[in-house]
Amino acid sequence: MLFAEPEEMIIAHEAQEFLPAIERMQAARADGKYLAGYMSYEAGYLFEKKLAPLADVKRDVPLLCFGVFASPSGDDAKLSPDTLVNADDFLSDIKPGWTLAEYSAQFSKLHQHLRQGDCYQANLTMPIHARWHGDPLTAFWSLIERQPVKYGAFVNLGGPVILSRSPELFFSVKEGWIETHPMKGTVKRGASEADDAELIAGMLKDEKTLAENRMIVDLLRNDISRIAEVGTLHVPKLFEIETYPTVHQMVSHVRAKLLPDMTVGDIFAALFPCGSITGAPKMRAMEILHDLETGPRNAYCGAIGIISPNGDMRFSVSIRTITLFLDGNAIFNVGGGIVFDSTADAEYDECLLKAKFATGEKRLG
Repeated sequence: MLFAEPEEMIIAHEAQEFLPAIERMQAARADGKYLAGYMSYEAGYLFEKKLAPLADVKRDVPLLCFGVFASPSGDDAKLSPDTLVNADDFLSDIKPGWTLAEYSAQFSKLHQHLRQGDCYQANLTMPIHARWHGDPLTAFWSLIERQPVKYGAFVNLGGPVILSRSPELFFSVKEGWIETHPMKGTVKRGASEADDAELIAGMLKDEKTLAENRMIVDLLRNDISRIAEVGTLHVPKLFEIETYPTVHQMVSHVRAKLLPDMTVGDIFAALFPCGSITGAPKMRAMEILHDLETGPRNAYCGAIGIISPNGDMRFSVSIRTITLFLDGNAIFNVGGGIVFDSTADAEYDECLLKAKFATGEKRLG
């Protein structure tokens, strides 16, 4: 879907602007308007009084940025470029924010929290810095060629441009039913179909992978239960494997009937940010990660999506997401769920593997 030429913009840069902006979004939806845009990860602190002080960090991306539209645009011809660029030419000077030694130091601190029982899973992330060149929309199409996904998005609403190649649905609402598809568990593709079949079979038997996925399913079942009719919550798919050009990923589905008259604010307050990129228990994991990570996640690990006047919604978890700044700097983050039997070397390697959606086979550093 294409949305162009917003009638107005709803933007919150500061904490005190955030909840009024959510109310404006609900009012616009009730007035028959569409909304399209994104919410940054740090906005999640503001839904919980205990966490709200953590949002007071220096950020260069809005907490919330949505355009208000009369309808989707039918003029999507301008979306398709005449020629594609090589996606490898779009980014240069690519450098991980942490070396393996630096990652291992933060991993060790997190592992101590796991040993103490402060949390039992947390999604440690690190930034990757780069320079970008050329036309962002053309680059977006080139990235589609590299890695087709279900929930890609291109957002240019003023300020930084967001290119997202997310494979993960945060939530959808359709005809009063809400569904979420938590994604947890990643393995690199094999060299052949036989290798892939063996890797998938291994994922479905791996206790660590199954436990990580089950933890997040339980967390999201709990989140959704806050806004769902009793007796409607169920898990129609558990431990499904989705295959992408570079990785296999384990995905489950959680579904329920929404309570009547749920607002935009009600839904986001119950679910945001997604448990698959925070940890469990959710609030404690967010506190721990705030102390361990070296800067805000911004659009990464937030949500990108659309809201229809009839109440239908669809949002991705904005992983595999690059933020492009006007000065030519680019940043994207990578991370993974850490549990007690995780190892720093393996998790760092998984981070670099996930970065390939943007870097291809380029060497980082």
